[in-house]
Amino acid sequence: MSTSTTTTEKAARPAKAGAGASASPAPGGGGRRKRTLGMQNAAGWLFSTPFLVLFAVFMAFPILATLAMSFTDFGLRNVTRPWEAEFIGFENYVELFGDEKFLKSLFNTGYFVVVGVPLTIGIGLVVAVLLNNGIDRARTFFRVGFYAPVVTTIVAVAVVWRFVLDPSDGLIAGLFSEVGWTAPDFLGSEALAMPSLIVMAVWRNVGTVMVLFIAGLQAIPTEVREAAKLDGASVWHEFRSITIPLLRPTVLYATVITTIGYLNVFEEPFVMTQGGPSDSTLTVSLNMYREGFNFFHMGYASAMAYVLFVVIMGITVLQLRLLKDNTK
Repeated sequence: MSTSTTTTEKAARPAKAGAGASASPAPGGGGRRKRTLGMQNAAGWLFSTPFLVLFAVFMAFPILATLAMSFTDFGLRNVTRPWEAEFIGFENYVELFGDEKFLKSLFNTGYFVVVGVPLTIGIGLVVAVLLNNGIDRARTFFRVGFYAPVVTTIVAVAVVWRFVLDPSDGLIAGLFSEVGWTAPDFLGSEALAMPSLIVMAVWRNVGTVMVLFIAGLQAIPTEVREAAKLDGASVWHEFRSITIPLLRPTVLYATVITTIGYLNVFEEPFVMTQGGPSDSTLTVSLNMYREGFNFFHMGYASAMAYVLFVVIMGITVLQLRLLKDNTK
């Protein structure tokens, strides 16, 4: 009995060892996986290298250099000898908030944003709803027509709008003359110059917002709309209770990018009014350009750029906190 038991145990031991050997990973398997992952990571970094080099040279380095310049009196004399620029700490930043021209440019930029952003978002939403639901014929034609100003160069836009707003021979002047009135000088009046630029900016940018809202409207499930109609919801009730809540993520995105763009407004006043009349259309970006490239106060202009950066960051974070909770 004991002999048969011992023989059985000896026969079973190799079988158990063989089963265990087959279940264990092959020698060197973990090492091969690590080498494969390492090669994949190396390939990824290799393909990313051109972008990283371009980003470092043309983005990261200028950003850091501008930040360093904002704490110096960097000027024209330091272009060839930047190491000779004198470190002055926060003097540029302190001087900014005592500079009436900068404060006026900050106010003008805020005015441009507060009026221009709601108009752009509102008109873009209305146009998107009409093109998505209300217009059946020539829909593509209207979409292209509203988006065309977005891809049109500022020079061509300036030519068109100068013709429209010219107080003597412009399109609006001709309409005024038909009823015996004299057209105002839209770009030469301190009260009308900034509203005129806002109208021009809205006309240029409403196409971008329209495209975003059309994409958002087409993502709304048709079953939701059909259920609302079966429940007897009116068009306005459907728009207010269904369309707007489901469009909130799109509204958030459109509002953020439009606000950032309008806070950086430069092309419209630079081409149309050069900041006039009497600095009524002088924006922070245009003021920064003047200080840096007209007067060569590059350290001062760099400080101005970082103040604008902080303002943009603060407003963007505020918008995300106010609107993001409603998008969940």
